[in-house]
Amino acid sequence: MSMKVTRNTPQQLVVEDTPWLLGLFLAAFILLFVGVGFAITLSGEIFGLIFVLAGGGIGGLCLAVMVERVQVILDRAADTLVIRRRSVFGYAEVRHALADLDRAILEETTGSKGGRLYRPALVLDRGMSAGTHPVVTTYTNTRGPRRLTEAINAWLAEHRPAREVQDDRA
Repeated sequence: MSMKVTRNTPQQLVVEDTPWLLGLFLAAFILLFVGVGFAITLSGEIFGLIFVLAGGGIGGLCLAVMVERVQVILDRAADTLVIRRRSVFGYAEVRHALADLDRAILEETTGSKGGRLYRPALVLDRGMSAGTHPVVTTYTNTRGPRRLTEAINAWLAEHRPAREVQDDRA
């Protein structure tokens, strides 16, 4: 995960993760296995088709599951927090009121080898969607999640939209 800030103004913060390197690696993996498999098949060995189907299928499955573009948009003018996801399976967009966003946090877990893994999450403290919402589903040991949480928290500290005071008296 290599989340990058693509826009940082007083009115809007846009953070994106586009896994180009992973996508290119998986595309090369698929092309290599399919190419070698076809070459083996053309030489008269039926084993080449297994190579094409297994290598191409596994690579395609990994490409479909692992390559997802994520975009987080904090828009002060529209009072919206938007999380967009685009993958082979389609497009999804979730919207929340920006005023409901309290902060970004790092969720932490332990990996299979004992190392610490992180993912960014957004804490909404009000509204219908109150709770913790992970930005991505996977955990990683890279700096991306920390950069995302720091960018969001810094933007909120400097440009937090005005919050309405709720009157609990009825």
